[in-house]
Amino acid sequence: MSDSLHTLVIGVDGGGTGCRAAIGTVADGVLARAEGGRANVASDPAVAIRNVIDTVEAAASNGASAVDRLRGATAHLGLAGVMTSQDAHKVVCAVPYLNVTVTDDRPTALNGAFGGQDGFLLSVGTGTIAAANIDGVYRSVGGWGFHVGDHASGSWLGHKCLRHVLLCHDGIAQHSDLTRALFAKFDNDPNEIVAFSMSAKPGDYGAFAPEVMESASAGDPVGKKIVEKGAGHLMRCLSALRFNAGDPLCLTGGVGPHYAKYFPDDITAGLIDRQGNALDGAFALARASVENSREGLS
Repeated sequence: MSDSLHTLVIGVDGGGTGCRAAIGTVADGVLARAEGGRANVASDPAVAIRNVIDTVEAAASNGASAVDRLRGATAHLGLAGVMTSQDAHKVVCAVPYLNVTVTDDRPTALNGAFGGQDGFLLSVGTGTIAAANIDGVYRSVGGWGFHVGDHASGSWLGHKCLRHVLLCHDGIAQHSDLTRALFAKFDNDPNEIVAFSMSAKPGDYGAFAPEVMESASAGDPVGKKIVEKGAGHLMRCLSALRFNAGDPLCLTGGVGPHYAKYFPDDITAGLIDRQGNALDGAFALARASVENSREGLS
């Protein structure tokens, strides 16, 4: 049983922009980390699986372990785009680890943010996670992916803004400094935007999110209107999760914390810093799996 303390533990957080992996043991915690390419199972499962494997191997090469030891590891993979048990099973069968749990990225983000304690989470990056853990009961809303969901996310912000750029070009809407700047990135050619859209992934749209957020903060009317619409959606998500004023709330992800200024005081009254991120949550869940197995054998 003592050997289980040194069982290799793997945590992975994968999304539309990139993949992160942490490797360690129950006894030592995280020993090494690595970052790799995007890993959204819904967008491109083959690429997601390859990037997960490559990123884990990179972490092993960073000093956590010899790569050939990975096959005996216990892993928890929290990947965007895992919508069904079939999605999870496909990934489990494709990765070369002994014990693997695959979920979407909501449980890992929630566990990382609150360390298993109660709270409400709005994790807004390339995609959007709205979830809560209250008295051990996990709930979430949304999470349906870029094409039919992920409102308020970085990919949503970029997509909404590019649509507005084309409306401006057609004379249906008014340009702003933001839309002019984005249009210039495509040489002021609407056909270039259309060509981009034919192959663009959520992370490609999300690359425009910082500019949209910055413009909104500066008072750009288009940027501000889009961001305020995103904030309204996030508040409705909290309402659906039965959030009450003063409840603990974490805003995480590359975009999430920027929404705080668009929320009323009763929403932000319980705002707290996260304890960790989704990668921490994934590693903790994998570590707990090993510990639970030890207890079952004792």
